[in-house]
Parts: sequence; C-alpha cells; structure tokens
Amino acid sequence: MILRGTSENPLRVAIIGSGPAGFYTAEHLFRRSDLVVRVDMFERLPMPFGLVRFGVAPDHQKIKNVTRAFDRIASRTEFRFFGNVDFGTDIMLDDLQHHYDAICFATGAQTDRSMNISGEDSTRSHPATEFVAWYNGHPQFRDHVFDLSVERVAIVGVGNVAVDVARILCRTTEELAQTDIADYALDALRASRVKEVFMLGRRGPAQAAFTNAELKELGELSGADLIVRESEVELDPLSQADVQQEDDRAIVAKVELLQRFAQAAPTGKPRRLEIRFLVSPSELIADEAGRVSGMRLVRNALHRTDDGSLRPRSTEAFEDLEVGMVFRSVGYRGVALPGVPFDDRRGVVPNERGRILTSDGGRPVPGLYVAGWIKRGPTGIIGTNKSDAGDTVQSLLDDVAKGAVLRPTSHDHATIERLVRERQPEAVSYADWRKLDALEVERGEAAGRPRVKLTSRAEALAALGEA
Repeated sequence: MILRGTSENPLRVAIIGSGPAGFYTAEHLFRRSDLVVRVDMFERLPMPFGLVRFGVAPDHQKIKNVTRAFDRIASRTEFRFFGNVDFGTDIMLDDLQHHYDAICFATGAQTDRSMNISGEDSTRSHPATEFVAWYNGHPQFRDHVFDLSVERVAIVGVGNVAVDVARILCRTTEELAQTDIADYALDALRASRVKEVFMLGRRGPAQAAFTNAELKELGELSGADLIVRESEVELDPLSQADVQQEDDRAIVAKVELLQRFAQAAPTGKPRRLEIRFLVSPSELIADEAGRVSGMRLVRNALHRTDDGSLRPRSTEAFEDLEVGMVFRSVGYRGVALPGVPFDDRRGVVPNERGRILTSDGGRPVPGLYVAGWIKRGPTGIIGTNKSDAGDTVQSLLDDVAKGAVLRPTSHDHATIERLVRERQPEAVSYADWRKLDALEVERGEAAGRPRVKLTSRAEALAALGEA
C-alpha cells in the first residue's frame, strides 16, 4: 500500500463546489500538520463562494465577511481553484477517480420543494430561491423576470429565506442602493409597485423558523409597517405546554416580541408587511391570462404526532387572499450528480458521517465523500457547515489511514490541469478570481457601494480578457 500524505506522495483531494461547505472541507484538511495535502476545488461558475455570494441577502454585508477566511485558505500553495468548470460536463467522475485519492461533493441544495397545490404553475408563481439568486446576480438567474408591477405579494414560509425576500421587497431603494445587489435588480426594485407583502406560516408563532434578530429587523424596517394579528400569536394549549416544558428563553422572547408587534398601531409607512400564522395555501387562483391573482388559504390547527412534535392539520375554515405574485419557500433539496448515488426522497446523497453510500444505502463507496446541505439537507447556518465538514474530513482521514480510498492511475499534479484546460479552455483560476473581485470592488467604490457585481459568465470572461 502506498502511504499517502507525504511530501513524495501527497494526499490529493478534489472538492466539487466552492461554497462554505467546500472551503471548510479544505480548511479541515489543511489543519493536519502531519499530512501533506493538496486540494483542487472545482466550481461551475467563474465566481467562488456559493451561498455566501448568491444566497446571503445584499443588506447583510457583515455575513459575507466570512469570505476573508476562504480567501486565506485559497492563498495556500497546496490549493488550486478551477472555476467555470462544470462537473458532469467539463469533468466527469471517472476523470477525477483517475487523478485523486478522494473526492468530496459540496454542491448544496440547489432547488426548491413544491407546494403540490392547484395553480402552482401559474405565471407569477416562483420559487423564492430563484428570486434570491436573481437579486444576488447569479449568472443562471439574471435573465429571470419578476413582475414587480403587482401591489400584493405572498411568501409561503417563515424561514430565513422567506424573511430575506420579504425584507428586500420592503426595503427602500435608497437602502438597497448601498448594498451589492445586482444592478438590474436594483433598477427593477426601484420601479416596484409592491405595497403589501404577506409571509404565511403553516404553524404557530412558537414554531416559526425565523430568529429573534431577524424578526426584530423586520419590525425596524424604515419602509414598511409590520402587521401581526393578535389572534394568531396567542399560543394554543399544546404550544403553551411545550414552551413551558422546554423553558427555551429564545422561543419565549420570540412570542413576546410578536405579541408586542400585534399590539402596535401602523405608523403609515409606504408598505405593509404582514406575518400570518396557522394558514396554508390550498390553491393558487389565476386570472384569464394564467397569472396569479389570488390564493385560497386554509386555517390550520396544531396536533401532536406520534413522535411528540406539533404538526399542522387543516380545518374546514378557508379564506381568499388577493395577491398578484407568490414566492414559495417551503424547503430545499439537492440535485443528483452524474454517477453519484442519490436519495431522491430526501434530496440528499446517501451517506454515513460523510462517506457516500451505495444507492441501496448499504456500503460506503471508496473515496467518495459529501459535505454541507447535499449531505445533511438544508439545515443550519453558514457556520454549521464548519463542524459538518470536520465530521466528513475525519471519516476521509480514517479511511486514508486504512487505505480505503481511491487508487488513482495518475498522481502528477500537472496532469489534471492539462485535462481541465483541454476540456474547458476558459477555466478560471483563483488568481483570475482575484482580478474579478478587485474590479467589482473598484466599480463599487465609484458608486458608493461594497461592490458592483459581474453577473454573467460572458461579462466575467470578457473582463479577464481585458485585465
């Protein structure tokens, strides 16, 4: 058995995906001072950072500072970045297996879950993830069209993505103009006629997924009054019992804050943001042109399931809500990767502590690993990926010690780069990305903004050609 992790035979790892999970995986690998590790990261877009660049809301700039840590990781001589290289098109699993001891997939949860209701496919019914990617300048979504001429918008869900969408719709254009929101999105939002936004939660206030900080921020919006119905934030007996038993101060504070908002009178701000609880859409209603014109809501009541959790159950009470556009934010799922086992029911790659398992869920696939949302599902915050990646890396290193990894036919550091450049001559290095980053920041400084983003492959590659 060839000993891997020495200067003569470094441990070579490929990471697919350049979001937080991918960079944290690289960081954990580099922490091992007793091993020589080389990491190659592959990203289908010319720009790295995944969720941080294309998911974090533009009005939350501080969260994006985590990229400074990623930049330090990428500065290591043992790290290479291959951007604008698509796994499954430009580079295949078989190619990687011939060149690396281990491969880790960190591709996130790239699509949304359906509500499975009538009318969901109507025009002006959208996944919230597409709107988020659009206003954040994701090249794949920059040409999407969202009809902001409507006056009333519903967001189905009360998680952090739903909160982000609500906040962006309710921010003033003066506030948005100080962020790194995509220029075309800023122009569209500047012309927006949206006056009322509804966030719809199927369970009660004690079960709401948003944090207290996010809720407080909604209550402090300069351009929108926050509306909460007193009747919907009074805890039902089952929720009250759970809150008392769990003695969770954060939940108690969240409910108390919602109840204070319910008692506050509107102040006449230009927009209204209303948070509803214990309601679910049962149908989207379309006009003669097939565009969303309303939704039918069903009132829910909570019941205790066999596992002890509280779940919503539909009642016989319905109401119609007039809205012109709907964003669904009811959960996210991963996308299957070519040649990699996939659990279609859960929307993740089947794994045990990061070791990818065969499709029947039985045996580990030698040398293949997974980290982040594609591993565990869309749970946690950006920092959660750090411990998650550490768990995967420990499994990988345990396998290295046992020799239970791949047996690459080529261990030449230059061979894979030649292959990549042959398949994708416009591959982007990390040095290239630094040039793009500097250009975006320079453009931003001229406009009094953090950066002005490049939002298409063509734009980015053209900028590199002129650099």
